[in-house]
Amino acid sequence: MSLTLSVKATKVKPSSTLAISAKANELKAQGLDVVSFGAGEPDFMTPENIKDAAHNAINNNYTKYTAASGMPALKQAVCDKFERFNHLKYEPSQVVISNGGKHTLMNAFQAILNPGDEVIIPAPYWLSYPEMVKLADGVPVFVRCDASQQYKITAKQLEDACTDKTKAFVLTSPSNPTGMVYTKEELEAIAEVIVRKDIYVISDEIYENLVYDDNKAISIASLNDEIYKHTITCNGMAKGYSMTGWRIGYCGAPKDVAKAMSSVQSHQTSNPNTIAQHASVEALNGPQESVELMRQQFDKRRLVMYDRVSKMPYLSMLKPQGAFYAFIDCHEVIGKNHKGTVINDISDFAKILIEEYLVAVIPCADFGFADHIRLSYATSLEQINKGLDRIEECLSNLK
Repeated sequence: MSLTLSVKATKVKPSSTLAISAKANELKAQGLDVVSFGAGEPDFMTPENIKDAAHNAINNNYTKYTAASGMPALKQAVCDKFERFNHLKYEPSQVVISNGGKHTLMNAFQAILNPGDEVIIPAPYWLSYPEMVKLADGVPVFVRCDASQQYKITAKQLEDACTDKTKAFVLTSPSNPTGMVYTKEELEAIAEVIVRKDIYVISDEIYENLVYDDNKAISIASLNDEIYKHTITCNGMAKGYSMTGWRIGYCGAPKDVAKAMSSVQSHQTSNPNTIAQHASVEALNGPQESVELMRQQFDKRRLVMYDRVSKMPYLSMLKPQGAFYAFIDCHEVIGKNHKGTVINDISDFAKILIEEYLVAVIPCADFGFADHIRLSYATSLEQINKGLDRIEECLSNLK
């Protein structure tokens, strides 16, 4: 047999967000003043009390294996947080601690999908969802949701997309890349379809701490007992606590699903990082003031970005309701001429911005919307204004 790669591996698309960030870092290493609106990572440092908990864990020699699905203290902290923040009652046996939010989602797909099972994914979507589904032998089914509906799927769209092969639906609120948040009424209508069709909903709630104005992050599993039984509630420490590199994710799920996820993880990775687990206990149980302070800063940046982009020619966007992303419609840029170069697609636009204006943006073809870009405002106001100045300059040179 020849030395070949698996078909599954060769069909996985590399992350365009990480590719853009890598390009920006490469230019920065050359000494260039690059403004990056790329990867979704808070620019704040992990709060001191969380770092202190990690130091204490090391000093007290908590550096050995834990149970594969996470140590009891962290599972209990997750259960307490679910009840306190999400109005959800989960037992420790329903909780799985994983190596980051992405790992939690991958575990969930692997636990419930059989070859050929369909997973409905509203577009725009986080680019990893369809790749995860395919890695778990499932089939992603996309449903386009336009700006006229705030990029959110309706209950009717969900019902129309269901077939006898549908196994699950992916819900993200607040959303990456759009920043939109589902209302209670919207979730109730969606929940009714999920229960009636008897499918799972994988609810990705990792941006729950970052909501603005009068919007609220509502866990769909909290609506009633029936939707609770159909929901895998996924979350992690990365965004709300600025713990991206600590790699701790978690979920609450029906006991049989949690058991299956734990079994999958036990053979793939064993337990998540023990020291990071101890730090996460402190994050969930300790003071929450730092979370609110970060949210307030993101809110200020959100308003600046929305105000400025809304006044730019050729671009339009909805005001984000959560997370830290601006999802920008750039369809009017396509076909324009920039200093003799025709912009044939948004990737051309992004290339011009990074190479000639030193601004890194994410073209969103891999998010299901090829005429949009995503800007992260998880960076300072100084960087935001500098980067937007450069985008304005680029737009002024279009003909």
